[in-house]
Amino acid sequence: MKTAFRWLISAIFVFQIYLMMPIFGLVFAPWAIFSKRGARVCCKSYSRYVFWTARLIVGIRCEVRGPVPQGEVLIAAKHQSFLDIMMIFTALPTAKFIMKKEILRTPVIGQYAKLLDCVAVDRGKRGAAIQKMVQEVEAGRQDAGQLVIYPQGTRVAPGAQKEYKVGTAILYEQLNQPCVPVATNVGVLWPRKGIMRKPGVAVVEFLEPIEPGLERDTFMTTLEERVETRSDALMQEAGFVRDGVSDNR
Repeated sequence: MKTAFRWLISAIFVFQIYLMMPIFGLVFAPWAIFSKRGARVCCKSYSRYVFWTARLIVGIRCEVRGPVPQGEVLIAAKHQSFLDIMMIFTALPTAKFIMKKEILRTPVIGQYAKLLDCVAVDRGKRGAAIQKMVQEVEAGRQDAGQLVIYPQGTRVAPGAQKEYKVGTAILYEQLNQPCVPVATNVGVLWPRKGIMRKPGVAVVEFLEPIEPGLERDTFMTTLEERVETRSDALMQEAGFVRDGVSDNR
């Protein structure tokens, strides 16, 4: 009975946040079309609405930890669900995401991603995707901000293993900027698939920056160790047990 009730309120929560997405998009459209600031305010306003209703309806409280980067940096983040995208975007002053090009065809999200100069790449063509990514990032460097990349390339469920891709290291070398790793536990409470949401504290944590100049292998090892170690700790804090004994899976 308790599980059925949780599923029901989770379904209500999910339904209403997707219902509100086009409403926010349309309300802000006259401003967003002509101003990146307008597009950014729209997306942050919508995200804050989601955070508020997540706490009110399903008991998820969103918390950002660590010093939030302000200048031009590369952000390399653990990705577990849609929630960590919204939390990172809302925390950063001027975030731009590297994302798969299919997202550009998603209603509302795709249009606003274009307005915010997010970098779309074709994941099916690895070498070409990396080159396109570097070129587009270089072309947009006059618009200072925080470039967000997911080193594993996709959402990864808590406890699952997936390699860190070399594209992050190439950007780190090309941009010659600090790289700020980001850990999270949001997938324990808001899974990458399905309706069920679990109450608790969803955390996104900005970690110690990796300064430019490291060798590629050293950078990748350092990045993965920092992100995975801290994400594991945050997931345990949220009640996840790595052997699969977790009531939200």
